[in-house]
Amino acid sequence: MWELLLPLAGFLIGAVAAMAGVGGGVFIVPLLTLAFSFSPAHAVGTSLTVIVFTAVAATVGYSRQKRIYYKTGLLLAVLTVPGAVLGAYLTVILPASLLGLIFGVFLVLVAVQMIAGGGLGKRGADGSVSSEAELFTSRKRLAGGILLAFFGGLASGLLGIGGGAVLVPIMVLVLLMPIHVAVATSMFTMILTSLSGVAQHFALGNVNIEFALLIAVGSVFGAQLGAYTSKRVSGRNLRRIFAVVLIIVSVQMIIKYI
Repeated sequence: MWELLLPLAGFLIGAVAAMAGVGGGVFIVPLLTLAFSFSPAHAVGTSLTVIVFTAVAATVGYSRQKRIYYKTGLLLAVLTVPGAVLGAYLTVILPASLLGLIFGVFLVLVAVQMIAGGGLGKRGADGSVSSEAELFTSRKRLAGGILLAFFGGLASGLLGIGGGAVLVPIMVLVLLMPIHVAVATSMFTMILTSLSGVAQHFALGNVNIEFALLIAVGSVFGAQLGAYTSKRVSGRNLRRIFAVVLIIVSVQMIIKYI
């Protein structure tokens, strides 16, 4: 009976996820574990399956706005994909409690940094690069961002959160990308990251197709709304929205694993 409400939940989750550049797993995993008694591994696998649909829908919307740095997204995927594969395997052999707790505290610090508006370098008045070509002029910064992306993939496969909670801060604070572009590029990269994680979880029998499709039906439409709404929000406010989502993620993880 309650399953009939999953498309509505998916719509709301998809809208927030697309606007913030995260996959939505922070909402989907608790929904499945608390309301439908899913095991953590099955909740993560099903969540990642939904995130694939959400990411594709959001990418379509952001591509129309020409906000995606495709080359950067593909380079980040070079390490997010193997990270997601490793994370998926670790769900069955490694307790996630310590990693989840550390990750939760880390996200609080990142959220504070996002609200403060700081970065690890300076580019122009707002501290961001003006184009993808400018981003590629600093090979050292680009290499650092790509290496850090591995942890975004690891978090995606292990915790079912899509990886955007790590990728967006990397793009904004390390690669100095504008927040609107970072959010859009995160959704593009998330397609590849989530697909790799889903493949492993599916092989392990951790995906409930019925529930994934019910949530995805709503999330696809919600993602379109989120992408549309994002362009109407200022960069400063979008950073704040993302920071709030990060805090929700972090508090949830700390409470869960404390």
